[in-house]
Amino acid sequence: MTVIGITACRQLEDYRQSILHVGGEPHTLDASMTIEQALTGIEGLMLTGGGDVAPSLYGETPHATVEAAEPGRDAFEIALVKEARMRKLPIFAICRGVQVLNVACGGTLVQDIPSQLKGAGPHSFTAPPNDSYSFAHEVWVDKDSLLSTLMKERLVDESVDVNSRHHQAVKDVAPGFVVSATAPDGVIEAIEDPSARFCLGVQWHPENFFRTGEFRALFEGFLGASQKI
Repeated sequence: MTVIGITACRQLEDYRQSILHVGGEPHTLDASMTIEQALTGIEGLMLTGGGDVAPSLYGETPHATVEAAEPGRDAFEIALVKEARMRKLPIFAICRGVQVLNVACGGTLVQDIPSQLKGAGPHSFTAPPNDSYSFAHEVWVDKDSLLSTLMKERLVDESVDVNSRHHQAVKDVAPGFVVSATAPDGVIEAIEDPSARFCLGVQWHPENFFRTGEFRALFEGFLGASQKI
C-alpha cells in the first residue's frame, strides 16, 4: 500500500479519510520528528490546513490579522517541503499547505485578502449554508494544467465550484511554479510545478468531500503519482 505522509493539524481526519478512500496508507507527520524520521518510508507528501505562515519567512512584518500556526510547525513544514522536493516526492498541498509550499519554494503571500486586495470577494465562509462542506464560489482553471486534467469530468467551461475558508492567498508565485486556478476576483486558488511528477497546491478544502467524491480525482492523481516512485 502506498504510504502518504500527512502533516499534523487540528482537523486531520478528513485528510486521512481522503487518502484511505483512494487506497493509500496515511501516516501523520509532526514537528516532534526529524525530517529524516518524517520522510522515511513516505512515498508522497500532503500538506494540510491550519494557521498562518509567519510573514518573516517571506520577508514581511505581520499584518494585524495574522494568526500563527502551532509552535514549530512552520519550520518543520518548510524543511519538509524542501527535502521532499530534493527527493522528488509527489506533493499535494491544501489551504495553508499551498501557502507553505509557495513560501518554501521562494514565493510570498497576501496576508489578509479583505484589507489588502481591493475589490476581492469573500473567501472565508464558516457558517451555514457556506460551511466546510458547501460550495462558496467558483474557480477558473487553466486548461493546460495538471489541475484541469485531473478535474476534467467536473469542469464546466473550465470552471468548478469549491468551498472556501481562508483569509490569505498566494501573492508572488514561487519560481518554477505556475498559477493553475484563480477565483473570479483574481485571487490565486491553485499553483503547480509543471516540471514535477506531481506538485499541486489548492487553496480550498477538497478533503471535506471524501464522502461524496467531488474532488476524488485530485487524491487519485496524487496517489497514482506516488505509486510510480
